[in-house]
Formats: sequence, structure tokens, C-alpha cells
Amino acid sequence: MIFKLKYPSAVKLAVCLLLILGLSSCQKETKQAPAALMPYQSLLNRVVPEHADAFIIDSLPGAGDQAFEIAAQDGKISLRGNNGVAIASALYYYIKEYAHGQITWNGTNLNFPESLPLPEQPVRKESPYEYRYYLNYCTFNYSMSWWDWERWEKEIDWMALHGINMPLAITGEEYIWDEVYKSYGFTDEDLKDFFSGPSYFSWFWMGNLDGWGGPLPQSWKESHRDLQKKILKRSRELGMKPVLPAFTGHVPASFKKFFPDADLKKTNWGNDFGDTYILDAEDPLFAEIGKRFLEKQEEVFGTDHFYTADTFNENEPPSDDPKYLGELSEKIFEGMKAADPEATWVMQGWLFYSHKDFWKTPQIKGLLSTVPDDRMIILDLATEIEPVWKQTEAFYGKQWIWNMLHNFGGNISMFGRIETVAEQPALALNDSTSGNLKGIGLTMEAIEQNPVLYELMTDNTWRDTPIELKSWLKNYTRNRYGAVNDSILEAWDILVATAYNGTTIRDGAESIIAARPTFEGYRRWARTKMNYDPLDLLPAWDLFIGARDRFKDSDGFAYDLVDLSRQVLANYALPVQQQMRIAYENNDKEAFKKHSEELLTLISDLDRLLATRKDFLLGPWIADARSWGTTPEEKALYERNARDLITLWGGPDNPLHEYSCRQWSGVLDDFYKPRWQQFIADVEANWGDFDQEVFDEKIKEWEWKWVNKEEAYPTQPSGDSYKVAKALYDKYRSKIAPITQIMPPIDYNY
Repeated sequence: MIFKLKYPSAVKLAVCLLLILGLSSCQKETKQAPAALMPYQSLLNRVVPEHADAFIIDSLPGAGDQAFEIAAQDGKISLRGNNGVAIASALYYYIKEYAHGQITWNGTNLNFPESLPLPEQPVRKESPYEYRYYLNYCTFNYSMSWWDWERWEKEIDWMALHGINMPLAITGEEYIWDEVYKSYGFTDEDLKDFFSGPSYFSWFWMGNLDGWGGPLPQSWKESHRDLQKKILKRSRELGMKPVLPAFTGHVPASFKKFFPDADLKKTNWGNDFGDTYILDAEDPLFAEIGKRFLEKQEEVFGTDHFYTADTFNENEPPSDDPKYLGELSEKIFEGMKAADPEATWVMQGWLFYSHKDFWKTPQIKGLLSTVPDDRMIILDLATEIEPVWKQTEAFYGKQWIWNMLHNFGGNISMFGRIETVAEQPALALNDSTSGNLKGIGLTMEAIEQNPVLYELMTDNTWRDTPIELKSWLKNYTRNRYGAVNDSILEAWDILVATAYNGTTIRDGAESIIAARPTFEGYRRWARTKMNYDPLDLLPAWDLFIGARDRFKDSDGFAYDLVDLSRQVLANYALPVQQQMRIAYENNDKEAFKKHSEELLTLISDLDRLLATRKDFLLGPWIADARSWGTTPEEKALYERNARDLITLWGGPDNPLHEYSCRQWSGVLDDFYKPRWQQFIADVEANWGDFDQEVFDEKIKEWEWKWVNKEEAYPTQPSGDSYKVAKALYDKYRSKIAPITQIMPPIDYNY
């Protein structure tokens, strides 16, 4: 009583602080300062602004950062954990399991009850994975090329909510390299043919190409240095440990000007981008430059002691001698340790999959043997496709991470190995031969598609047993659409058996619409081979269309309805196109004209459907690219980068054209449709003597002009997803089976 009378204001302040922070008197020994909890409270305010006051944040004594708890406390929901990732994971667990909501790139449901339900009993979840990895070099371009801080802030929150604690962080590295080389006397002129344009950084950092899409403006280097600082600051505030790059030997062609005696090795990616140069690890300059790079990087960006380095991404080493490969790894790691004695090397294991003819047991052992087991982490980059760990005795003792790659090139396709993702991570975790399995991760080449696969994969993070898929999908659809619905569950059973069965093909099938026009049933990167009979997908479409009125207010349902409708119609384009071929072979001009018009109409109908969702618009991709330009010339450069990546990928003769094709409104009507129109006109003008090679040479010129033009596209959706999907269902549903059933088999020889 005396204390209260003497210090009333102090007591009131202390009580308020305890209530705000949710720290009981029995937790005084682990109580965190208010400043330490501010990032977590800010996350609550961003994610659930209308309900943030319903939660309190507590610490979790003795739990490290691999556990969280949820409990009722003083009429509120207590989220207990020892860093931001744990707190965010607790929040998302509550959202899914109690409030029946969901947060994905493609549809969010935060329609909570006015009074949030309290947990009846405390719930504790522990992760068996020390590392929860996120991102692939390629993601930074196929999806993230033009992101600003607002978009990055949302993604970092998404990472935290989904348990990610180890994200790759390569934004802004061009600034660091600019500083390093200029410290040796290099000028902007010396470096102008080195730095790529912003759409191609992923392959530039991996040593596959120099200069393409450039020259890179100084304003970009500085603006993305500042962006990376924000990304890292927020990630670290939430308890993540970002993975930063290390030197792998890739140097400018002008390197010889300054170091004429340097031992450089020429390499070529093989995709018409010219030679790049690798500094031999035995050259004393290798260690010197590597050390200088890491020191400059730490000065500007700090460090969490994890470094990514991939010397031979889709390039074969100059020697297959295991001793040479081991010495190379040793030099790379020694270079890391020289700058950071606590360094741990994080290596993508993609090379062991993509170039398996080179990387046999002796070569893999040689490469890995010279780095201590506890200082190297291997990303089994495509474990759900081909688990390399099973072929390498779990990477011969190294720490490794089970990853889902799933998407290649940002292609739009309903696809995934859904049963593998539900079962195999836990089976590997409990396998006596899985060695030093320490993590789980997502290494897709692009995001913002197929949200079901990413929700499923990240749900493995907080469990050590396989996921029972049927019951999981029941919860997933309830959270996504706002209610359990038997017809929708039946539709998802069909999707699991068709689009998501994960057999036969490596990645999702493309539509013939996206192919450089041809009479063939596919082209190199517009691969149309499917893992299911397209007619088997139609009953799922029937069920979604039938349930549309029940879920009018569901953002997730609207996306899924559009995506499923898109997939059905994209599949249907192939039998229509093959009827064009048959008509030409039968010298039936009338049938050719009929089916050609149907294909062109189908493309425009698809464009109209996709225009109803921002997820499927070209406009934001172009507008976001231009937004980074500080001059008209820079804006034009960035727009050209943006257009090129998703169409030709490189120059007119580049063999990667269509690798990153997109089924987006704007691309369909402004690129794919005019291309098919020119094909149809050329066939009609040369009836009986049509020459595919002559057409290809001609269309390349038109494609390159499209890449270099400047034109704005809508950045906001138009039309009603439900109405347009129903109208196209009424128009096409009865047509699809008759034409699909008579389509001749296609000889897929890729």
C-alpha cells in the first residue's frame, strides 16, 4: 500500500506494460523489453489489423526458436514464442485452426467471427527442422524482378506466417560488386558489358551470362541497395537468418585488362548469350576478391553467416577429377572463412540433378569432401521430383534440406505432386538412411500460383508425420472458401487424381496457345504433354461452376474458379489446333478456316476470363518494371526486360523462347493471338506449300519488335469472374469432349 501511494504512476505504467506484453509475473525471468516485441506487434497490425487487440504476445521459456504455443489468457489469445517467426507461425496456426481463415498469394480469407474463439486448451507445436529454407535464384526474376518495398513487406510477412527462417537474399548484390570492382580501378565503361539487366540477375549471379538486358543504370544499383537493407532489417527483426551470396569466381570480361596474368577459364551456358569467365580457384586473386566481396557485403548488409555459392550451375567443370573438384570447394570455403570465420556454405544441389551424367559418385564426393560436414548445407533442390539424397547416401554426411521445386519459369499450369508433398518429407525425416537432414524448404522458380501446394508443403514444417491428404483438403477448402461443401470436396478429389497427380511429366503442361505457332502438337518449351486425360478434368469444372453461387464472397474460390476454367480451356486449345492440322493435311480449306477462327476466339475468351483477376494481368508486370526508371530511357529498358523474359527470354534466336511463357490477360490478346493470326494467314497464302522454317524466321522479327515496343496494359481487373466463367462454361462445355475425343495421338519426343 505504501509503495502504491508513493509511486502510483510507476505502478500503473508497469501494469499497463505487463498487460500489453502479455507477460505474467511467473515469466519475469524471460520477459523481453517492449522494443524487442515491437516487430511482432507490428506484424499483427499488418496481418490482422481489425483483430490485433485480440492477441497478446508471450515468450516461451526454454523453447528456442523451433516451437510455439497458443493459449487463452485473460480473455485473449496468447501467442507464445521466442522470435517473430514462431509468433507469426502461432498466429497463422490460430487463423487456420480456430478462425478458419487463410492467407495466400492468390486469395485471402480473413472473414473472422466478430468475437474470436479462445483455445480451450493450450496447443504446442514444435518443428523437427532447424532450417526452413525459402527461394531459388530464379524466383528473384521470374516473380520478383520488379518488387518494391510494399510487395516485399507482404512477402516477408508471408514467410514468417509459414514458418520460414532461412530465406535467400540476393537483392542489391549488383551494388556490392560495383563497389568491389571499382575498388580495383574498374570504371563504369569496364563494367557496362558485365552487369545484366534486372530481369536476368539470377543467371548473371550464377555465371550463366553477362550483360544481357543492360546496361544497368547506377540508379538501380543504389535503389536496390536501399531495398535490400529494408528486406534484411525486417527479416532479421522477425528472427530469420538470410542467406547472402559469396564469390564463385565469375568475373567481368574486362578482368584481363587489370589482371593480365589471371588464370581465367572460359565457359558458355549454351543459350546464345556468349562466353563468361571464371577465375580459377587456385589463382591467389580468387581468395583476395572473395574476401573483399564478403567484407564489403557485411559492411553494407551485415551477415548471418550463411552464404550461397554455386560455381557450376548448368555448366560443367573443366575437369572431372575428384581431387580437382575437392580443391576447388576447399578454396571457395576457405575464401568464405577468411572474411567470416563463422561461415556456413549453402549449396544448391541442382547440378547433381541437371547434369547427372557428369556428377557421378566420385565427382560428388570429391566436391563435398573438403568442407566440414557442419559447415555446409546442401539444398536437395527438387526432392519431390527426384530425391538426390537417396542416390548420394544423404550427401555423404553433409547437412541437407528437403525442398519442393514445383514450378519452372513462372509458367501458369495447375500441377503438382500433391501426394508426394503430403507424405515424403516426414518419411524422409524418419528414414534411418536420411543422414543429416536438417531442414525443409521451397525452391520454386516462381511463385503466385497453385497456392494449395505451398500451403500443404509449409504445413509439414510443424510436424514429423505424413499429412493425411483427404482430411487436410477438407480443412484447406473450409479455410479458403469459408465453408465445407461436399461438391467442392468431390471436385478436389478429381483435381488430386488429375492435375495434381504428379506423374509422367516433370512440371506443369503448357497450352499450345503459348507455343510459337506450328502444326505440331508442342514445341520445345511449350510442352503440352499432360499427366491426365483432359476430359477427366471436366467433372471438376462442372462442380465448381455448380457451386459458384454458394461462394460469391470468397476471394480464394474466385481465383480457383478462374484458374480451373483457364486450365480446361487452355487444354482445349490443343485439339482445336490439331483439327487445323488435319484440315490442312486433308486440303480442306473450309474446315481450316472454321477451326482457325475457333482458336482465335478461344484465345480472346481466355484473355477476357483472366482479365477478371489481378493475378493474371500483364499490366502490373509492365507498370512495376517502368516504375523503377528515373528517366524515359530507363523506363524503356526495364519494360524491354520485362517483355523479353516472358516471351523470347533472350534475343530473336534464343532457344529458351517460351520457357517463361505466361497465360496472362494482355499477353494472350496482344502477343499469342497476333502470332497465331500471322501463322494462319501464312498458311492460307501458301496453301499446300507452307514452310514452317520460313515462317519461324519471319515471326522472330515480329516477336522482337513486340519485345521492344512500349505500351501500357490494364493494371486493375475488369469483369465479374463468376459471370465470365459461367458464360464460357455455357459456350464451351458441350464442345470440348467431341473434338478432344477425335484428336489423334501426339508423338511427344522431348
